[in-house]
Order: sequence, then structure tokens, then C-alpha cells
Amino acid sequence: MNRYLILFFLLLNSWMTVDSAHAQTKTGKPNFIVIFTDDQGYGDLGCYGHPTIRTPNLDRMAAEGQRWTNFYVAANVCTPSRAALLTGRLPVRTGMCSDTRRVLFPDSDGGLPQSENTIARILKKQGYRTAAIGKWHLGHLPAYLPTSHGFDSYYGIPYSNDMDRVNSVEAREALMNPKVEYFQVPLMRDTSVIERPADQTTIVKRYTQEALEFIARNKQKSGATQPFFLYLAHSLPHVPLFASSKFKGTSERGLYGDVIEEIDWSTGQILDALRKTGLDKNTYVIFTSDNGPWVIFDENGGSAGPLFGSKGTSYEGGVRVPAIIWGPGRVKPAVISEMGSTLDLLPTISALAGATLPTDRVYDGYSLIPVLDGTSKSPRNEMLYYHGTRLFAARKGAFKCYFYRNNPQGYPEKMEKLDTYTLFNLQHDPSERFDIAAKYPEKIREIDEMVRQHRASLVVAPSNLEKRIVSQKK
Repeated sequence: MNRYLILFFLLLNSWMTVDSAHAQTKTGKPNFIVIFTDDQGYGDLGCYGHPTIRTPNLDRMAAEGQRWTNFYVAANVCTPSRAALLTGRLPVRTGMCSDTRRVLFPDSDGGLPQSENTIARILKKQGYRTAAIGKWHLGHLPAYLPTSHGFDSYYGIPYSNDMDRVNSVEAREALMNPKVEYFQVPLMRDTSVIERPADQTTIVKRYTQEALEFIARNKQKSGATQPFFLYLAHSLPHVPLFASSKFKGTSERGLYGDVIEEIDWSTGQILDALRKTGLDKNTYVIFTSDNGPWVIFDENGGSAGPLFGSKGTSYEGGVRVPAIIWGPGRVKPAVISEMGSTLDLLPTISALAGATLPTDRVYDGYSLIPVLDGTSKSPRNEMLYYHGTRLFAARKGAFKCYFYRNNPQGYPEKMEKLDTYTLFNLQHDPSERFDIAAKYPEKIREIDEMVRQHRASLVVAPSNLEKRIVSQKK
């Protein structure tokens, strides 16, 4: 009798799970999960051509969904890139960039302004439950944390995992041969520090567990009819690199490969959870990176594959990133060679959720729904590449024109204004080897006009990255 009762309850639970997932589908409001890695290069996944890093879960995700090959971030370093993703606006509009302090630091006294709309804030108004897990880097003080920007909860490291380094250890030694105790970074839950230093050897595993619990808790507490938005921003593979004992020493690519393969495992755990609950049919999952690889750290940095440049530059290797969009029955599987950007995520997600964007500000993104469902091409035909507050380059159609140059390794930073612009056809020459400016002066004129129109209505906001906490000034 006990055996039959157990079988009955197992069948009942399975029926309720599938039925509740079907109920959610009928509401018309899908779930959204954005997985954002840190300093992962264009060439660091199997499905983007890496010969030794094994990423079976992301490769499957790409085969079942869309793999974008011309997908861009709005900045070549962490803070402005993350601000652009969450607001759909260029960082020069929000004050989330600077020519002197390119990102936020533990002594920063600023962050993402309360006046900005984030994806989370927009979705909250549509009845969504929201959670941020992982690296934030948009302000570590209470007024700037995720819980002040539309997220119901936060669990993670509030800035880069190489910050709060102990002074007794030389910087490069700490980054190339790291130990947990070298970096006094805090692990936070909502607005409270719960661990310091954060044990980074288990950070991917713990972020993953938090994500799985959020998905399960959302179903248990509010039923599957309430949609959710999960922003999972991994702290890695930004240096210092850490991998858990299960993955350390297992990759053919060394420690960097160990980290990527653990992130692949993490993504697989999340996708499997969606499949098991039936939520996969009503969930969009987006996987991408915040900028290109940090190549000055040798084997501890990633690869931009065939692209020129790296993190800290607006060459293709610094701003073109891997991007996979998955949603069984909602996303038409394809390899997309048209342009897209993290700037497009806010308008796309908002439209899918049935939200109308406020008209009191300028957005720099487009809805990619016609590409996702396979009905039309991408509405994006241009891209502006800012380096701090300066426009480094601009792209229209296949052609990208450069106004500045800098060190292709990104660091040390030294920008020089070009006397003669350079031009590349990125569809023919994604590695930017052949300057064709002399052959196509009309393309430079077209891009110049596009830039002129952009600047005519641009209001550059005061920087929120340059203020420091007075007590920590040197």
C-alpha cells in the first residue's frame, strides 16, 4: 500500500508540475534568464571555434537556439557595458562611463542613477519576480545595489573579483597565481555582507545553486502563473581565476579552460531545470559576455578567436562577443550574421513581456523579436563604439570606420586621434586586416553623417564613476 501511495504522489506531483508550466504558457508572459560572463572572448566556446575548451551544454543551446556572430556590447570594460545591458542606453547618456576612472572601484561613491529604468524595474511593473545573482559592478553602496534597481533579491560580489587585493601581495603575482585570501572581496545577500573574503573556488557552484533555488522557489511560492526574470552575471573568467575541485585541472586549456567548462556546466544545470519543470517552453535564455578577453594576462586570459583587439579596445575583439539566445518553440534555430547588441535586450524583453517603454528618454536599442521568431532581419544596421566618452569608431552596414587608435592589447591605455580615418568591411574582413578607406570614401561620408546626427541630439550625462568616498581618498 505504501508503495502505491508513493507512486500516486509522484505521478500527482509530475502532473501538477507539467500542468502549472502549461498554465504559465497560457498567460502569455514568458520568463527571462540573462547569463552574463566576465571577460570571456569571442573564441572561448566550442561552438565559436575553440579547439580544446569543451562546452557541450552551450553548444547544444546554440544548436537548439540562435548563435549570433555579429553581436556587440556597448563598451569595452565592465561597468559601462553592464549599465548598457540593463538600461538599453549608451553609457554616455547615463553617466556610467569616464575617461579617467573607466570602472567603479571599492572607493567609488557613485553608481547607476535611480532615475534609470532597468530591465528588472520594467518587468516588476508587469508582475515579474526578479533576482540578480553574481557580479553587479554598478555601485556597491545601498542606493546603487540591485535591490534599489528593481530586483527583489541579490546574491553576489558587488564589483570585480580582483578588487580589494591585500597590499602585501604584488598585483601580477596575485592575479597569475591567486589564492582566495589575496582578495578581500565581499559576498553579499541583498544589502548585507555575508562572507569576506568570498570563497571564489566555489563561487560558480554557489551562483548556480542560487539560480536553481530562485527558479524552484518562484514556482513554489507564487505558482507558475507568475513570470520571472533572472540576471546571472558570473564573476569569471575575469582574473583571478578560480575553479572548484570538480573542475580544476580537468580542461585541456588549463585553468582558464577549467573555468569556462564550469560555467558551461552551470548553464547546463539551469537549462536542465527548465526542461524538467516544463518551463523551457516559456523561457528565453540569453548567454553573452560583457567585453572581450583580457589578453595581458597570457594563458589566464581568453581568446578573441579571429578578431583583432581585446578588452579595453573598441576593435572587434574588445566589443564583439559570443551570444546565444534559446527558447524552444519561441526562438527559431539559426546562425545569425546580422548585427545585434546588449543594448537591444531591454527593448526586446520589454516587448515580449508586453511592456511599453516610457517616452521620457532616448533608448539605443531595437526589438530583436523579428529575428528571434524568424520573420524578418535585424533592425540594427549601425553600431557606435565608445571608449569612455569618446567615440572611437562607428559601423554602418558592413563598414566600420575608426576615428582613434590604441594599444590592441588594451593596456596600457594610450588613445591617439587618427589624422586619416581607417575603414574595414567586417563581413569580408572580420579580422580588420585590410584598410579600404581609399576605395570607399562614400562609406566614410555616410558614417560621418550618421555620427553627426547622433551627436546633434546627444546629451552627455555627468560621470558617476569619478566620485570617491572621502574617507578612502589617498
